[in-house]
Amino acid sequence: MLACEGEISIFEPLHCLCAGRLPECAAAVALLLAAPLAQAQDLSQDPLYGTVTLRAGFMPDPNTTPLTAGGGSEVTISGCTGTVAEAPDLNLNWTGRSSTLYIFATSGSDTTLPVNLPDGDWRCDDDSYGDGDPLVIIRNAPSGLYNIWAGTYGGGTAAANVMISEIDPR
Repeated sequence: MLACEGEISIFEPLHCLCAGRLPECAAAVALLLAAPLAQAQDLSQDPLYGTVTLRAGFMPDPNTTPLTAGGGSEVTISGCTGTVAEAPDLNLNWTGRSSTLYIFATSGSDTTLPVNLPDGDWRCDDDSYGDGDPLVIIRNAPSGLYNIWAGTYGGGTAAANVMISEIDPR
């Protein structure tokens, strides 16, 4: 069995569990691929707080967007659970190559941060930035559209700032 280490996509845990046992996992794989990944999130809707267009080397860094985190739909992505709005809170049009892109949020409440990457992969975090604040780290961030939701852990809404940086904020 393979060990699951480092950053992984939502499909990697299944790969790690199924490695070398494809016949036993075929039905599970078929069900996973047939199910929508995040039903509450609608990528076709306009972002509630607009679109930010940034390129590698942008200033000022970090870029900050104040917003209200949370919403009426609970989602779970790779073990990261939060209550979010149906539409993205913020879209990021990213151009260029950065060694690492950091998307994080600060709030007086426990927040989560689901992010849909340009290739359709999902990342989500709850508390990596500390004090109940999320930090999504995207290494070798490709150009394209990133859909960002600021969620709350435990329901409700909360004032928050979503920040995008090329500098590790920790």
